[in-house]
Amino acid sequence: MVKQKPPSGITIEDWDVTPESVQTLVTILMATVAELQQVIPQLQKQVEAQQKRISNLEEQMGQTSRNSSKPPSSDPPTVKKPPPKTKGKRKRGGQPGQVGHGRTLKPPEDVTRFVVSKPFVCKECGTLLMGEDPNPCRHQVSEIPRIEPELVEYQVHSLNCLACGHKNQGEWPTDMPRGCLGSRTQAIIGYLSGRMGISRRDSEEMLGTLFHLDIALGTISAQEKRVSQALSQPTMEASAFVRQQPVANVDETSWCEMNHNCWIWVATTPLVTVLHIMDSRSQASSKCLLGHDYAGVVGSDRHSAYNWLDLAHRQLCWSHLIRDFQAFVDRNGESAVIGKLLLTQVERFFPLWHLARDGTLSRSDFQKAMQPIRQEIGALLQIGAYLTVSKTKNTCRNILKAEAALWTFVDQEGVEPTNNAAERALRRSVIWRRRSFGSQSEAGSRFVERIQTAVLTLRQQNRDVLDFLTEACQAAIVGSEPPSLLPVT
Repeated sequence: MVKQKPPSGITIEDWDVTPESVQTLVTILMATVAELQQVIPQLQKQVEAQQKRISNLEEQMGQTSRNSSKPPSSDPPTVKKPPPKTKGKRKRGGQPGQVGHGRTLKPPEDVTRFVVSKPFVCKECGTLLMGEDPNPCRHQVSEIPRIEPELVEYQVHSLNCLACGHKNQGEWPTDMPRGCLGSRTQAIIGYLSGRMGISRRDSEEMLGTLFHLDIALGTISAQEKRVSQALSQPTMEASAFVRQQPVANVDETSWCEMNHNCWIWVATTPLVTVLHIMDSRSQASSKCLLGHDYAGVVGSDRHSAYNWLDLAHRQLCWSHLIRDFQAFVDRNGESAVIGKLLLTQVERFFPLWHLARDGTLSRSDFQKAMQPIRQEIGALLQIGAYLTVSKTKNTCRNILKAEAALWTFVDQEGVEPTNNAAERALRRSVIWRRRSFGSQSEAGSRFVERIQTAVLTLRQQNRDVLDFLTEACQAAIVGSEPPSLLPVT
């Protein structure tokens, strides 16, 4: 039926009430209702989409370091800090009866020079004093003298033979550096940037101020390259060592190489830590880091790059899970109920874990005490998987898919429940990235990963970083075997 509308300027009241006009009006009303029936569902979908978008934006605005992976430094001032500890009645500083921890005196053989003060005559009667005090009062002062660099000049002479006239030339020493700086100076430059996080310009100033070395900015970059080459073999050995360890904690963070997005990966074990800068955050990169046939246990977050590992060989990070549960609480409603119950169970098992880790609680007793907690958390996750809040429901379902990897630290010794070790190992790389916006070449990326691998590993083993770097640079100069980063067994 053709739709009919009243002519312009004529209202429905002006119409003559006839059967035909009534029929026309009914037709128009039915057509209007039909149009509304088509429009209303579309409007409802738009409203639902807008409500979902608003909800997501509100949740994003409410994300902090407690309910997401954002760093604490990004928290706004409105985030409530933990309540301060209750002040006791004690005053600040050392308490009465506290044993002091002052510097102990070094033995005489470690003293560089002695300044001796002896009385010569008696202050009372003027008699000449003789003898030695077997127990003099001692006071030691440590001082750094003005550091002047040692300038070594190598000379090669040429002499003509008096018998045959042949010109003979001497040979350069095998331990002579090819550049203008020695192995220890190279090591200091690598240490300043790789361990202390000092920029090249600040390194230039520090070398001039402390060591009175006049070094150009480009020379510092060249020395970093030499240090990187010296560390190539030791870091390769360290990577092979990590792939053979029974437990490794792994993490990754973004990196930039010449405005190209990359990722810096870390794998840490109790005595060796290695870092690699790679193009992606994929499974291929994690396999390159750990090896395609890694048979140990990997502690990590729930990133899909680790899904190629069997769940029996994984430990999900409970620090990440705690933030997820806190996000449940912050959503309010039924999500908050599940989140609070899950956090309550977490608060129960961490003290038990600390006792087991310290040896106060036996492994068998720890496993027995953890059994009801495991069952309760599993049941709560099952309930959360059927909630109406989609984000909470999906998170619970994803955790349940990897439920076997939640409790590896209970079943196997040497496994940590969190991935904090890997995150701590990445901290200096994150600071480096913020300071210099990454690296400007592939060679720069190799220096970053190698110097960080060496520094972190040597600190784990309580070895002198500067001595190791000096020895590695000297080995590169003479072509000998470099020192190893592997722990001495």
